[in-house]
Order: sequence, then structure tokens, then C-alpha cells
Amino acid sequence: MLFCPCCGNLLLIKTLMQGEQAFYCQTCPYIFPIGGRGGKSLYKNRTTLKRKEVDDVLGGEEGWKNVDSTEARCPKCEHPRAYFMQIQTRSADEPMSIFYKCCNHDCQHQWNEK
Repeated sequence: MLFCPCCGNLLLIKTLMQGEQAFYCQTCPYIFPIGGRGGKSLYKNRTTLKRKEVDDVLGGEEGWKNVDSTEARCPKCEHPRAYFMQIQTRSADEPMSIFYKCCNHDCQHQWNEK
């Protein structure tokens, strides 16, 4: 999206005479031609989106230090014990979510109670 440098409104595209195209503003007389001769465009703009890093809501490896373990069977390796923590992920009137991490150091599978 491009905005008018004069008034700040969103620019639209229209076709001028001889098949040229231009950005124009609906509220002021601003026009920016984007079509050159022979249909070759003078305007080029490419924006590469930068993806955000995904935050680990459980705190990563630091979040699992000093947590208790309980009897909970791992769905991946069937180990009988798992570390657990409770986190309030929704509004205060909803129950807390329980997250588990397998105690088997070869597995380390994580899951939550649904």
C-alpha cells in the first residue's frame, strides 16, 4: 500500500491516456505515473517480510528447572513419570493449563492436558 505524500490518504491505481497507469489520490490532485512508454513500468517496489521469532511460552530450558514431577504417562515413549507446570494461559475465570515434559532424558516429549 502506498499513501499520498500530500494528505496521507491511500493511493489508488487508474489508467491514463495511452494505456499508462498512475497512482492517484481521491482527495487531492496528487498523481504519480507508474507506466512508461511501451508498457514498461517505471515503478518497482519489493518488500521482504521479516518473520518474528516464536516466543517459547513455557520459558525454554530455564522454565523447566526446579519443577516437580508426577505420575503421568508419556504419550510418546510410555515413561510413567513427567515433569509438570501450571500456567494461566487464558482469562482469570478459566482454569490453569497443565504442561508436561517427559522425565525420560532420551525422549523429552512435551504435551499439555486438554
